[in-house]
Order: sequence, then C-alpha cells, then structure tokens
Amino acid sequence: MKTIETIKCGKNYSAVSVGKMSEIIEHVLPMGPEITIQGKVFGGQAVGATGSEFSFQTLVPGQDSGFLHTHKTHEELYFILKGEGQYQVDGEIFPVSEGTIIRVAPEGKRALKNTGNENLTMLCVQYKANAFTEADSPMTDGNILQEPLKW
Repeated sequence: MKTIETIKCGKNYSAVSVGKMSEIIEHVLPMGPEITIQGKVFGGQAVGATGSEFSFQTLVPGQDSGFLHTHKTHEELYFILKGEGQYQVDGEIFPVSEGTIIRVAPEGKRALKNTGNENLTMLCVQYKANAFTEADSPMTDGNILQEPLKW
C-alpha cells in the first residue's frame, strides 16, 4: 500500500508527494471497518490545508466510483488527468477525458465511470461553496513582492 510522503515543511508551507500519477492505484483509502477504496488518497490533512481538501483517484477500465454522492456544504472541482470515461450529475451523463474539468454544487448527485481501455486518474478539490467573493479575485488578493528570486 502506497502512502503520502512528506518532502519538506516550514512555518508557511508543507510539501508532500502522493507518488507518480501511475502509482495512485496503489493507495488504499479506509472508509470504515469493512470498506476500503483502492486507488484513492486524500491529501489536505497531509499538507495542513485549512480552506480546502483534495483527493486523487484512479479507476481501472470498467470501474465506477461505486455510488452517487452529494455534499452538505462542499463544492467540488474534478480534473480529469488521464484516461476517459463518463461523468454523471443529477441524471445527466456526459463524456470526460484528459483535460476535462467539472464543477459540481454541493447538492449535485455525482459519480464517475471509466469507460476507456486505460486507467482513468482524476484530481478532486473540495472547498466550501459560495466562500469566494469579488474581493477574493486572484488579481486583487495576490501581492507581487519586490524581492529577488533565489534559485
């Protein structure tokens, strides 16, 4: 079973590795006493994230996510990193492939299925819905510092 590896931590940062994308399938997520999900790993706690959660998941050909689900307060962004499949939201089904990004509101009933001949790997980012305002724009929130880069 693959685990998250800590690379480096400091006062204002932490860096981890989940391994190569081809190795995501080696992770096992415990969901309960008798339930595990092969090929899924959450990483928010490992990096100390305070405003979001993220997970990677790999589905083998023909595999689906196993169940429809919703959230109480979390919106999700799904990034298809490799492979092809179908995504289902509220009964609508559409094709997805590498480069597809899907946003789903908390109440959206969602699931993913690998319909291709290769593994499908995705990244999912969860965050509290409706948390960002115009003031949170990357153009107004970021500060460009007048300090030299040190490589």
